[in-house]
Amino acid sequence: MFQEIPLRNTKITDEFWKPSIDLVRESIIPYQWKILNDLVKDAEPSHCLHNFKVAAREEEGDFMGAVFQDTDVAKWLEAVAYTLEAFPDEELERLADETIALIGRAQQEDGYLDTYFIIKEPEGRFKNLQEGHELYTAGHMIEAAVAYYQATGKDEFLKIVCKTADLLCDTFGPEADQIHGYPGHQEIELALVRLYRVTGRRQYLELAKYFIDIRGVGANYFLEEQKKRGGRGIFPEFSGYDPAYSQSHMPVRDQKTAEGHAVRAVYMYCAMADLALEYGDEALMDACKTLWDNMTGKRMYLTGGIGSSGILERFTTDYDLPNDRNYSETCASIGLALFGSRMARITKDASYMDTVELELYNNILAGIAMDGKSFFYVNPLEVWPDNCMNRTSMEHVKPVRQKWFGVACCPPNIARTLASLGHYIAFREDKRVYVNLYVSAVIDGIPGSLKIESQMPWKGRCEITRGGEGGKEMELALRIPAYAEGFAVTGRDGRPVRWHEETGYAILDEDSGSDPVILTWNMPAAYVWANPMVRADAGRVAIKKGPVVYCLEETDNGANLAGVFADTSQPPAETWEPDLLGGVVSVSVHGKRLAAGALQKKLYAAERPQLEDISLKAVPYARWCNRTPGEMTVWMKELYYV
Repeated sequence: MFQEIPLRNTKITDEFWKPSIDLVRESIIPYQWKILNDLVKDAEPSHCLHNFKVAAREEEGDFMGAVFQDTDVAKWLEAVAYTLEAFPDEELERLADETIALIGRAQQEDGYLDTYFIIKEPEGRFKNLQEGHELYTAGHMIEAAVAYYQATGKDEFLKIVCKTADLLCDTFGPEADQIHGYPGHQEIELALVRLYRVTGRRQYLELAKYFIDIRGVGANYFLEEQKKRGGRGIFPEFSGYDPAYSQSHMPVRDQKTAEGHAVRAVYMYCAMADLALEYGDEALMDACKTLWDNMTGKRMYLTGGIGSSGILERFTTDYDLPNDRNYSETCASIGLALFGSRMARITKDASYMDTVELELYNNILAGIAMDGKSFFYVNPLEVWPDNCMNRTSMEHVKPVRQKWFGVACCPPNIARTLASLGHYIAFREDKRVYVNLYVSAVIDGIPGSLKIESQMPWKGRCEITRGGEGGKEMELALRIPAYAEGFAVTGRDGRPVRWHEETGYAILDEDSGSDPVILTWNMPAAYVWANPMVRADAGRVAIKKGPVVYCLEETDNGANLAGVFADTSQPPAETWEPDLLGGVVSVSVHGKRLAAGALQKKLYAAERPQLEDISLKAVPYARWCNRTPGEMTVWMKELYYV
């Protein structure tokens, strides 16, 4: 079975990723601490710590914020845990300990922990699973507590969540005196598996399995629950509830297409993969593979975004991928990365990591500004700021990153993801180490050490050196990226190193006789076209270099990007720009722009617009809107030559 390499054993030195890792510790965590305390002027108030103090009877007041407001604190603590594991910090640890103690004081005697119901609706515990998010909130608390225990060895937080988990095990299950329900927003399932793995208490694993096994079986629990409430609820948009929204429309093993709310879906798929591994459940694993293939093959954006509808943040139908009004929530991409990394570890199939890498370099990284102090919740592929208007169909699309959100699940989720990047780089199974991401780092204690020196994402070259006691016996499995042209493994002397391929990994032969090894491949900037069934991208073209998707911004190319055309008869040209957006490779292409002519002062005219020659400049999508705000597009109209 695979083993996760602890973050304390991984020191990231990568020129591309290290600034983001440092940003978590130096900027994001301190900024979000101020947010949680409502100390950032002109930002949406959080109320998080206020709610815990009221629940602990240390402050007067009412519950404020969304029903799941507690989870912002949980994800912040999880990010803190990952940061402390890699970078011990006494002051940050003290701050975390004080927050954990506050959470403990707010917890009820029987283990119940949810400030909304403690303060606002104590008689409503576990009576509105459809909307109440109690199990979702408990899941994030559990994940944070497990991470904090693994980082610091302190078990106070772990004891708090175990008390909550014990209450859940008593409350939910197949017995006559238990609730035969399941979460309205999945998350607790994968968290319970994590808690089982760190405590060894099998009842947590069994409850996770119960939640998955009964979902969508028989009469829909949420519709029956609605009847008991007489239609009263928390969220008006749940009127006319469709069980597919919460993936409860049929048993999970029978589901073939990714449906409903995208974040709910991928969190559930993560738990399904975990349980398939723990129980050897082939039917559950087959469902995971089928859902993955549908989601990434027919319902995912070029940037890795999922969830194409701004209404209910959900999947729609195959190939429905509009660019300007899509949702592509940052949390959904994080969930997809978590799902993909699980599938890679279970199947040892490198293709899953191609998608994880795509997510990290594009949709996830785009969700945060380069200074760590503003965020995208929604990640469109085309923006015209003037039409991003409130009370229209575009009101969910923001043309600039926001300081915070009333529903702020994404910012702390980005923090915990960047802080845990080391978990994605490599994993091991016995003596074999699978290298998934070519991110410069030194990994110790696996046993032996591994030094990765990478030039990604701008150049396809990586040098890997095994060292330390046991390093020479280490077997290497090196991911062959799907975009890699002419992938080769050589010694420092340039001679080929013997290897064979297994499910997308280059497995170095035991007698390969070379250390270090140098991996090289070509990945020039290239044009990309969509499947013709993707109606939004018909007649359009995009640019991609390795895992990096590019976009045009108004600041480089002028306004009305809908009126420019790329000339794909000429190849893209790359330029390294060390002073642009932290240092990036920009891409220029020849093109044309519509000139208004007779239409300058008319809405319509019987005269064809003229075309002007232009040079278009593209920059990495993840870095858009870090300069002068303006229009942006990933997909350009294409000039056709017959």
